Amino acid sequence: MEVLRVSLRRRIELDVEEYIRDKTVLIDKALDAFLPGEDEFPQTLHKAMRYSVFTGGKRLRPIMVMAAADAIGNESADVTGVACAVELIHTYSLIHDDLPAMDNDDLRRGKPTCHKAFGEATAILAGDALLTLAFDMIACKTSGRSFHKIMSIKELTRAAGSFGMVGGQVVDIESEGRDITFPVLEFIHIHKTGLLIRAAVRCGAIISGADGKELEALTKYGDAVGLAFQIADDILDVEGVTKLMGKNIGGDARKGKATYPAIIGMKDSRKRAEELAEKGVSALEVFDGKAEPLKEIARYIVKRKR
Repeated sequence: MEVLRVSLRRRIELDVEEYIRDKTVLIDKALDAFLPGEDEFPQTLHKAMRYSVFTGGKRLRPIMVMAAADAIGNESADVTGVACAVELIHTYSLIHDDLPAMDNDDLRRGKPTCHKAFGEATAILAGDALLTLAFDMIACKTSGRSFHKIMSIKELTRAAGSFGMVGGQVVDIESEGRDITFPVLEFIHIHKTGLLIRAAVRCGAIISGADGKELEALTKYGDAVGLAFQIADDILDVEGVTKLMGKNIGGDARKGKATYPAIIGMKDSRKRAEELAEKGVSALEVFDGKAEPLKEIARYIVKRKR
């Protein structure tokens, strides 16, 4: 019986990895088609943008846009533009996070960070350009009703701005080297990471015409999985392998970052991440089998090695 359970678990893992690979191909093709070519003036800026986008990212956020759309099952909706927009916003945030004024990292996805490859000024501007290009993709490369596009733009601007990712990053920086309370830790994690993941899921649903019940379920899923994702990142920064992660390990501890392992320990951090993943899975009970990719992505997120 135990052998059967292990075999089934391995088959499920292979299935979700295949789903991720298939969606990644679609996302990369769309990004390649929409991003300015390296030979387009100003070449240095466009080279920096493409360099940062195509350095082997996991693409989990845009994949979750597509998985949410798959759960709704509206075959006439094309969420590729929104999925790519989410990836561009994520990539912009990584470029800026790596800057000397922020986390001062020199390795990202196994390659020199953008500011190491192109200089700080170009890196800042490449991030700015990717952020603005994201909303161009929603406006010009996304099918569906104008109302749904506007709602998706609202979701992403809220999740990425001072009430979301940027706000979370500020509190993260201000908390370095300080003893903070658990509510502050959760605020940082939810805002700097979780809300963009929730927005990705909600945007996939909105563009696909989700009803109120479906959107509520996917929102609960996004809340739970978004926080689980950042806790898993905290764990990987302690236990991960640089070669697999594509970035330097142990940076959080060196910078005195507020993390789950630092405050509640590794065992409880791992337990919390797994509980959140299952909470996200439970929220999807209103769907039929079309939500299976989202369920398996939730479990994959907390078990991943990079």
